[in-house]
Amino acid sequence: MQKRVLITGAGVVSAIGFGQEQSLEALRRGLSGVERVRFLPTEHTEFPVGEVKLSNEMMCRQLNIPYTKRESRTELMGMLALKEALLQARLIDEAGTPAVQGLALLGGTTVAGMDRTEAFYPDRLDADILNRHDCGASTNAIADYFGCFDLTTTVSTACSAALNAIIMGARMIKSGLRDIVVVGGSESLSRFHLNGFKSLMILDERRCRPFDTTRAGLNLGEGAAFIVLESEDSALRRHADIFGELLGTGNACDAFHQTASSDDGEGAFLAIRQALDEARLLPSDIQYVNAHGTGTPNNDASESQALRRVFGKTLPAVSSTKMLTGHTTSASGAIEAVFCLLALRHQFAPANIGWQTADPQCVVPYTGGPLPKLENVLCNAFGFGGNDSAIILSRYGE
Repeated sequence: MQKRVLITGAGVVSAIGFGQEQSLEALRRGLSGVERVRFLPTEHTEFPVGEVKLSNEMMCRQLNIPYTKRESRTELMGMLALKEALLQARLIDEAGTPAVQGLALLGGTTVAGMDRTEAFYPDRLDADILNRHDCGASTNAIADYFGCFDLTTTVSTACSAALNAIIMGARMIKSGLRDIVVVGGSESLSRFHLNGFKSLMILDERRCRPFDTTRAGLNLGEGAAFIVLESEDSALRRHADIFGELLGTGNACDAFHQTASSDDGEGAFLAIRQALDEARLLPSDIQYVNAHGTGTPNNDASESQALRRVFGKTLPAVSSTKMLTGHTTSASGAIEAVFCLLALRHQFAPANIGWQTADPQCVVPYTGGPLPKLENVLCNAFGFGGNDSAIILSRYGE
C-alpha cells in the first residue's frame, strides 16, 4: 500500500512578500508586486517585472553570510524560502541547527546562476564563476547552507520544473524511499532571461491580464518556494503540524511545439486527468484551480480548453496569481502550490485581479465572491515543449 504524502512545512519568497504571512495578506487584498525594474541591470525598463524587493547584499545580511558577489539571486532566494519551510516543519531550530539529518532536497530551476555569469561575460568567465552557473550548483549551494541534506537533485523542465520536483518527491515518499523530502524551486531574473522572452514577443508592457480578451503577454518574475513532504507515519511520529495532503499528481507532454501550447490543451488535459485519477477524485470534487494563467493569448486559450474538457460546463473557481508575482518560470509551480496551501488553510481563493472583459476562448476567472468550502484544489504548471504538470492539494483528516 502506498504511503500518504503530507505537508508539514512551507516557505515562500516572491514579489508580494517574504514568507507566508506577507504572501497571505497580499493574496487576500490583491496587492501586486509587478512594478518597474529596480535591481535587474537591463535597458528594457519598458517591461514591468515581479522582483523580490531585496538586493543580493540585503539577502546576504538576512542570511548572515558574507556578500561576495558570487552568490546568485537564485541561491539566496532559495535559502530564504527553504529556511521558513524547515523552521515550520521543525527540521531546524531558530539558530539554524539541524534537528534531523539525512534529508533529501529536490529543487527546480532553469536560469540558476545565470545572473552571476552574465555579470562577468565576456570579460572574466573563470572557473570560480562557472562553478556557480549550472542548475545543480544552485541546488547544492542552497542545501549546503543548511547542512542537513545527504541527497540533492535538480529538475529542469522550464516552467513546470518546481512542480515536477514536488511530483518526484511525492513518488519517493509513496514508494518508501524516503520519509521526508523537501521540494520546490528557485528562479531569479536575468538579462538572458528577459531578453529571451522579449525575443519571443510575449512580454506585456502593462501588468498582465490572464484570461482577459485584451491580454497581450506575460510579466516575468522571480522568487522561490519549498514544501516539506512527509509520510504520514513520520509526521505523526514527530508530532508535526500538518498543513495539508498531496493527494494527486500528473505529468504529460504533448510535444506540440517548442514554446506554444496546443490548441486543445492536450498535455494539460492529460496531466489534470492523471492527478484526478491518482487522487481518486471526480472533477466535481475540486473547488478551486490555481491556473498556470500566464496572460499570453496562446497559453490562456489552451489552458481554458483543457479545463473545459476536464470540468465541462460546471467549472470550479479558477484564477491566476501571476499578475501579482509575475511569471516566476521554473519556481512558479512551488510558489503557487504554497498559495494553494494558504487558500486551503484560510478558506479563500485569490482573485484574478485586472480581469475585465470576457474572451469566448477563455474561462471566466474568479474575481471575488462566495465560495464553497475548499477541500481539494488543483495547481497547474506548464512548461515549454509541452511538459505539463498538475497536482491536487487537499485538507487532511476530514
